[in-house]
Amino acid sequence: MYGSERMPGTKYAKISCMLLKIDPIMALGLVAGVFTTIAFVPQVIRTWRVKSASDLSLAMISLNSTGIFLWLIYGLYTRSLPIIVANLVTFVLIFTVLILAIKYR
Repeated sequence: MYGSERMPGTKYAKISCMLLKIDPIMALGLVAGVFTTIAFVPQVIRTWRVKSASDLSLAMISLNSTGIFLWLIYGLYTRSLPIIVANLVTFVLIFTVLILAIKYR
């Protein structure tokens, strides 16, 4: 063993347990998270390619980023794997769109 990463009761053990306890409802949540998360990928790609974000609402992106970040915090507190994974990835994508929107304005 290499330290605490394999010891029961550590954060690593808790994450492993969360991953092993995927029931049909959690699977549904994960699938829903995949679809809502990949919805931002075309916008990131388009904004990056055309080097323009003039058609995007900065207020909408800012509010959406804040909401996604709050969902992520909620997911961490409730230890909900689908909420954590979906909102972590979505936050990175929407934050990328926000940065590109500010950069290309």
